[in-house]
Amino acid sequence: MSEQSNHKLEGSFIPLTVKKNDKKGTPDPGEIIEVTVRLRRKKELPTGVKKGAVMSRKIYRDNYAASKEDADQVEAFAHAHGLSTVEVSLPRRSVILKGALSDFETAFNTSVQKVNNFRALESEVQVPKSLSNVITGVFGFDNRPAARPMFQVAKKNSKSKIVSHAASPQSFYPNQLAKIYGFPTQFTGKGECIGIIELGGGFRQADITNYFKSLKIAAPTVKAISVDGGKNSPSTADSADGEVMLDIEVAGAIANQAVLAVYFAPNTDKGFLDAITTAVHDTSNNPSVISISWGAAEINWTTQALDNFNEAFKTAAALGVTICVAAGDSGSADGETDGKVHVDFPSSSPYALACGGTSLKVSNNKVSSETVWNDAADSAGGGGVSTYFPLADYQANAKVPLEIDTNFKGRGLPDVAADADPNTGYNVLVDGQQLVIGGTSAVAPLMAGLIALFNEKYNKPVGFIHPQIYANPALCRDITIGNNKTTTANTGYVAGPGWDACTGWGVLFNLAAGA
Repeated sequence: MSEQSNHKLEGSFIPLTVKKNDKKGTPDPGEIIEVTVRLRRKKELPTGVKKGAVMSRKIYRDNYAASKEDADQVEAFAHAHGLSTVEVSLPRRSVILKGALSDFETAFNTSVQKVNNFRALESEVQVPKSLSNVITGVFGFDNRPAARPMFQVAKKNSKSKIVSHAASPQSFYPNQLAKIYGFPTQFTGKGECIGIIELGGGFRQADITNYFKSLKIAAPTVKAISVDGGKNSPSTADSADGEVMLDIEVAGAIANQAVLAVYFAPNTDKGFLDAITTAVHDTSNNPSVISISWGAAEINWTTQALDNFNEAFKTAAALGVTICVAAGDSGSADGETDGKVHVDFPSSSPYALACGGTSLKVSNNKVSSETVWNDAADSAGGGGVSTYFPLADYQANAKVPLEIDTNFKGRGLPDVAADADPNTGYNVLVDGQQLVIGGTSAVAPLMAGLIALFNEKYNKPVGFIHPQIYANPALCRDITIGNNKTTTANTGYVAGPGWDACTGWGVLFNLAAGA
């Protein structure tokens, strides 16, 4: 590494807390790894997205993608250190490199430790000064699991036996729920593609065929797309297969004539980000809406991840691609045990449609009551106020409170909500087993299916819908009862009339053409 290569890439790592039972080891310097280097844009995207405005992909590539000159500089630097190029994508603003771990450590003047068979950085990544304004992130050194799936399988309280459809009369098939919620029934998602991001698990075609046969509707076309070596790898019903099948069966039951493109990637920050950018810039399948049901509390992400994911979502907004993200299943604490409130990322991105959770009761196929999902303990819909992203412009009049612990004036979430309580959950088929599954994992594909219907209705993408729903809350049915306080946080948020940090504006059921 040359002497000029001494610019620290701030926010490229989080110090690792090694716990008592963690096993430390020595990384293999000859291990061959891949690293994604993210590049700056040619120029910044406009800050506002006008109603109905969708940027063409050509305009994006010509003006807001990465430049070939910047990519060439990064490649030259990498090749000088014995690294090879796997792929260059200017729209994705990504140069993917391959080589020995030791060569990467030398090139980027950093070091890696091994904990519990995973790699973790010991210091911030460094880049040449000549590239300090070119490179916005370096992903791939750390391969610890980045996110968890936001689904919960309904169980009997006594012996924790899994609940079947027949044993849960308060559960719903997704298409049944669509009718109860008043989704448009004359559309099927024909001509649309729904992208689904998965960081593990897989699907079996036999399950898809049998499930939709039981619903007496045609099964959607489902495509498995590999990102960074991730594959459709079904195993058992108690694995991440539950997440994959929930996403496919919910989205497919709402918009069964849409193509479902499922992007499988490793559960790392690199894999997650690469899956998102691949989906957003997939010109073959061209998804108009993307569903994400994986995440983790904001404090667990590097700032380079927060920034680069957010920029990818900003690009999606400009291109008219709606991003639906589960807001979390652990209430105001989001699974953290420090006694503070936390929100989940990537749902906390101001360009993500954060999907919260409710508990639903129905009588004669009509809503009799719907409240914030909260089973006490730590099973509840996520929501709160970001400690990283400032209050979004579209939330200026939503009366978002300050973040409880820091008083930060941040982006509030969720934006919308729907049934997520496992006790009033979704009937699904996973690896041949009939299960009832809940969690905000179900709400993201539910909303993605709904948006596909509107995209078909208007023959154009509704795109970045946030300004529309915040300007016209009547597009949602308000949820005013309940809270998301949990036992592991000192406090939480309470639902009430209007927007709240438990269910947002409530259950979305209508949209106009364009955002």
